[in-house]
Amino acid sequence: QVQLVESGGGLVQPGGSLRLSCAASTSILSINVMGWYRQAPGKEREFVARITSDGSTNYTDSVKGRFIISRDGAKNTVFLQMNGLKPEDAAVYSCNAVVRRLSLPYNYWGQGTQVIVSS
Repeated sequence: QVQLVESGGGLVQPGGSLRLSCAASTSILSINVMGWYRQAPGKEREFVARITSDGSTNYTDSVKGRFIISRDGAKNTVFLQMNGLKPEDAAVYSCNAVVRRLSLPYNYWGQGTQVIVSS
């Protein structure tokens, strides 16, 4: 079992920045993939960014060049640095961890943190 706790959401003006944090209850280096997803009101949850255990990163096209996912193994924390925020980035951002056991993926989710982008 992996517990994930997000923090860092809040209200920011368009063009501003926020850094989200996701603290895991276990070593993130033992987690195969950690990622961020978001869900805006009335929309489906969508993938934002992920980082694998070997440090590879992927982003959805709409955030490339603006968001950066990183990790601190000593703190068991994954970060999402969000720059140049747009109103369409507003959503509840959730942290996800995928742990493979016997080749089966187990997904864990945090409770989410809300990001509001408004002037």
